[in-house]
Amino acid sequence: MIHRIASLRPLALVLAGTALWLAGGEGGGLLSAVQPRSASAVVGAPATPWSVAGVARRTAVRTTAAASTAASANAQQQQTAEQQKAVAEQQAATAKQQAATAEQQAAVAKQQAAASTPPAKGAVVPALPSGCVSAPKDGIEYYKCGNVYYRAAFQGNNLVYVVQ
Repeated sequence: MIHRIASLRPLALVLAGTALWLAGGEGGGLLSAVQPRSASAVVGAPATPWSVAGVARRTAVRTTAAASTAASANAQQQQTAEQQKAVAEQQAATAKQQAATAEQQAAVAKQQAAASTPPAKGAVVPALPSGCVSAPKDGIEYYKCGNVYYRAAFQGNNLVYVVQ
């Protein structure tokens, strides 16, 4: 068997020489007329992690994802700011309403205090309080309002009531 391999050696050399001559080795050949173009190196195929195309694709995807994340975060911040503004407006309206209620209560308390405290003797009032009844005495017309008596009088052209 060693003898057969040795006899194939010259045939292999002839075939290799012919292949070189056809490929256009140093001496020319059939394919020597075809000039090779300048080659540029491309690292990896487009879908591999190291390729330029793959890096560009992933960068574009990441940039788009980052932009959409930033946009959603911005929208969420605007929504939160609008909610806070609405809450602040609602609190201001509530505070205004509470102030108006307190003012009304103060006015009512002032009226009650004025009604419970009888006016001083000789004081002049423009109108009788509600719930007064006529109470004539010794031919003079008086008006009794609770424990206070009033008598009608004129002050210029105006009818007033004087506390008795």
